[in-house]
Amino acid sequence: MITIPTPKDFNFEHTLSFLKRSPKEVLHRVEGDTVLKALVMNEQPVVVAITHHDGALRAEANRGDLTVSEKDFVTQYVREWFDLDTNMEPFYKLMAKDELLGPLVKAYRGYRIVGQPDLFESLVWAVLGQQINLAFAYTLKGRFVESFGKAVDWRGVPYFVFPEAKVVSEIKPEQLLALQFSRQKAAYTINIAQAFLDNQVSKEKLRGMTLEEAKAELTRIKGVGNWTANYALMKTFRYADAFPLEDAGLHNAIRQQLGLKTKPSLDRVKKIFRKYKGWEAYATLYLWKSLK
Repeated sequence: MITIPTPKDFNFEHTLSFLKRSPKEVLHRVEGDTVLKALVMNEQPVVVAITHHDGALRAEANRGDLTVSEKDFVTQYVREWFDLDTNMEPFYKLMAKDELLGPLVKAYRGYRIVGQPDLFESLVWAVLGQQINLAFAYTLKGRFVESFGKAVDWRGVPYFVFPEAKVVSEIKPEQLLALQFSRQKAAYTINIAQAFLDNQVSKEKLRGMTLEEAKAELTRIKGVGNWTANYALMKTFRYADAFPLEDAGLHNAIRQQLGLKTKPSLDRVKKIFRKYKGWEAYATLYLWKSLK
């Protein structure tokens, strides 16, 4: 059993709510108050069950002989996945009396960015979700992961991990078209994989860069635009100032919260977000949370 203390304002129920948002999810399972996920250790998927009790997450692997380094890996992965290292207090203080976000912060306090510690997964998922509804995006991801990702069977259930960049770089576009990828999504997915394989980009290379530096590196990859780069930097690195300005869900949330008849213009969204400077990613997160 691995014990991972959580911040006092961490709300596991909000995390579970996010993780359960699609019945088509293939990269983890939620059973009651337990999250089960396969993590790759020594090139083999291992299923880890995660619960929350008495101010700490408890993680237990389906094999009981984890080494010290493997336990450290699980701890770090969970800390990144559930955003445990962000100090949310300055954000809550800034938003407490805000007309738009104040009620949302009060309603969903303790909600954090449920991330994607794997940068490759984050970028590909962002590409898959472009210009289609969320349900179909999950359908595409499921087909992709089940076709090209590793899996481990535990108690009669397969647990998948996201396909490796090397595997994806060798896929032919026709194989993705057969899964109902658009030709553009197929090309972008393979191109992103090739960029990782060529060491053009990696999580290690971006670590420590400013937001603008990291965005510049990512947008050099064909298929990675401003929205995709901001999304990945928000979900993988927790850049608090990552701002997916063009996001349709963000625009719908603002429209609903302000009672507007139409979605706000980009200029209006920019103006609204000026007072959230430095916390754009978390302001976006709480607005997304408000969507039903």
